Amino acid sequence: MKILAIETSGKVCGTALLDGDTLVAEYNAQYKKTHSQSLVPMMDEIKQMVGLELGTVDAIALTKGPGSFTGIRIGAATAKGLGLALDRPLIPVPTVDAIAYNLYGTGGLVCPIMDARRSQVYTGTYEFTEAESGKTSVMRTIRPQCVISIEETVDALNELNRDVIFPGDGVPVYRDRIAEMAEFGYSFAPSHLALQRAAATAELAMQYWKESGDKCFVDADSFRPEYLRVSQAERERAEGIDTSKVVKRGITNQ
Repeated sequence: MKILAIETSGKVCGTALLDGDTLVAEYNAQYKKTHSQSLVPMMDEIKQMVGLELGTVDAIALTKGPGSFTGIRIGAATAKGLGLALDRPLIPVPTVDAIAYNLYGTGGLVCPIMDARRSQVYTGTYEFTEAESGKTSVMRTIRPQCVISIEETVDALNELNRDVIFPGDGVPVYRDRIAEMAEFGYSFAPSHLALQRAAATAELAMQYWKESGDKCFVDADSFRPEYLRVSQAERERAEGIDTSKVVKRGITNQ
């Protein structure tokens, strides 16, 4: 099974190639360029570096959301385009699950927090438990990905009263609030494990395939992202707010 993974759901833009149990290549960057500028050149670089024939790829993995609305759409459009062109299925991976998978095998709980703005976070709670075979760990979902306030998140973790590791781009925003409220032991993931990584998306997609086979596949044409909530523009339209004269970057649209 050969999986090409795409990661554009947050600040990091990346792609990775996983062939069976071998991570052949990974390219991640967090810089000033937009994902639309970075993703295709990254994929081309990996293609050239490892001599990848795209026709040999069996599936395309991508984080399906939540996250940046623009980033998710860029990733979805690229994955759908590849899937349709190559006649290959997609394997959607929940974004919060993929971040948690960076900390594979960790003891205690993993609680990613992505800044969702409006005093909310995209989050979930996970733990790694020993598989029935006793040879590997498996990630178990305690709370599936959702959008809630940081206060609700910490309150729920207080009830569990277990050590927690927090990854995610919401850590710098809510670090002090966590310190004020937490009644459990906690730590924050280091930078190389804190944000989305294309390799983690690829690996988790591979686990889905090993567990459920073709049932994890979604055809490219029918794939839809999972935003968890509507965008600000959609919310304002629903509330009847006229966005045609919103000031952006110092210019008013007349």
